[in-house]
Amino acid sequence: MKLSEIKNHLKELNTIAFQLPNGNLVPSHFHVTEVGKVTKDFIDCGGKVRNETVINFQLWEANDYDHRLHPEKLVNIIELSEKIFDFDDLEIEVEYQGKETIGKFGLDFNGTNFLLTSKLTACLAEDACGIPKQKPRIRISDLGKVSSCEPNSGCC
Repeated sequence: MKLSEIKNHLKELNTIAFQLPNGNLVPSHFHVTEVGKVTKDFIDCGGKVRNETVINFQLWEANDYDHRLHPEKLVNIIELSEKIFDFDDLEIEVEYQGKETIGKFGLDFNGTNFLLTSKLTACLAEDACGIPKQKPRIRISDLGKVSSCEPNSGCC
């Protein structure tokens, strides 16, 4: 989800809820403790220089049960961040503290809740780093359909 999309969704909501990939909701007393731009410069395993930039939201569960983040407040935080950091309309990545470590998630919306979506790693240079292509699968039943060589035909 891009920054402009979350702002549009927030303007239509009365409450904010974030749903984890397992279906559980982030407790309603969460805070958005950071809104920022994260730039990553790196070299992939094939030697190609790459650059990624995302807007980062960090969600945090506080023991502050008396204050809830309302949609208009989050819109104000986003708009202040846009002015200060001159954000482009980039994809949003969400950080959320799991049981053992901070998880990074993509963001989607189902009409009611913001969905924290799983992110996956991948090789960005499969053609350059030696990962073999997947072999084609052949059905044993199809092997009988393969033409065979006759003795003395010169094909073998």
